[in-house]
Amino acid sequence: MTRIISGAAGGTPLNAVPGSLTRPTTDRVKEALFSRLDAFGVISGARVLDLYAGSGSLGVESASRGAQAVDLVESDAKASGVCQRNADLIDGVLGRKTVSVHRSKVEPFLDRAPDAAAWDLVFLDPPYPLDEEALAAVLRKLAGHLAAGAVVVVERSSRSPEPEWPGGLARFAEKKYGETRLWFAEPAVPDAISADDLPDGAEG
Repeated sequence: MTRIISGAAGGTPLNAVPGSLTRPTTDRVKEALFSRLDAFGVISGARVLDLYAGSGSLGVESASRGAQAVDLVESDAKASGVCQRNADLIDGVLGRKTVSVHRSKVEPFLDRAPDAAAWDLVFLDPPYPLDEEALAAVLRKLAGHLAAGAVVVVERSSRSPEPEWPGGLARFAEKKYGETRLWFAEPAVPDAISADDLPDGAEG
């Protein structure tokens, strides 16, 4: 059973999507990921976008750790229902509306996003069958909706190639955890996170 690891709702069990419909991030990978994000200082007060959200575990973990607002985007009816239950759970603990669930495919969601919409932290955990061209298209749409200094985290199979980053978005770190590889990217602007800001060992 997956759970919220830390923050205001730390230790709270989360609802899971039944069957093999989604590929949830393991607690081990999630704990390592959020340790890095805490070191980067990008969670507290952040506007967070969780694409291909599954159960929403990454988004609600962010809310527990102090994110200002979280958007969960999931197209499947069962999975989006689980997202809503987990959103209600964390909102109840926090005592305020923090997490919003959008039942939508990722591409049209980004197409509909207002020009002024800008997120500080974005998670993409697409299904493994999503090909590299389709992922690159999503990253191109996303690049126009990032705040300065934003962090984008792409979770893929360790056997998948590095994502094709669009202009204005650049990788600054990656890390392999067993069968999972995390790619970290940032807007290519002067005030984004630089290699000098990374904790020791964060580049590999």
